[in-house]
Amino acid sequence: MNFLRIGLASLAAFVAYMVLGGLMFAAIPSLKSEFLKYPAVYRNSEGQMSHMPAGMVGMLLSIVALSILYAMIGKAGSGVANGAIFGALVGIYSVGSFVIHNYVNLNIGLRITILSSISFFIEWTVVGIVIGLIYKPAH
Repeated sequence: MNFLRIGLASLAAFVAYMVLGGLMFAAIPSLKSEFLKYPAVYRNSEGQMSHMPAGMVGMLLSIVALSILYAMIGKAGSGVANGAIFGALVGIYSVGSFVIHNYVNLNIGLRITILSSISFFIEWTVVGIVIGLIYKPAH
């Protein structure tokens, strides 16, 4: 494993995740309005911003873990294709273990679940692509 590339891939994927997350809220304005329907469940904007540093650290740690997993797979071939497959699998995992799980446990509607599923799947697929573009296995 090349730890420098893991670090670079993690940092680039983290930036992509944060930028894409912001763009998703801009591109899908109904996503923000859906969250606003559940003030007893989700923090308001000020509350979210005050907790954002902890969320950013958590995302960075998660993306470092994914970069290491990607490096451990060590599959030769197209970084874009392998990264997209890896990211899509992480997206599916995220939708199943987080978004749908929250739909079951939290008092939220199906619309926010669907919009969040689409958003997370796209974000994690892009994260995988970025990791795949930067981390090249040594073969």
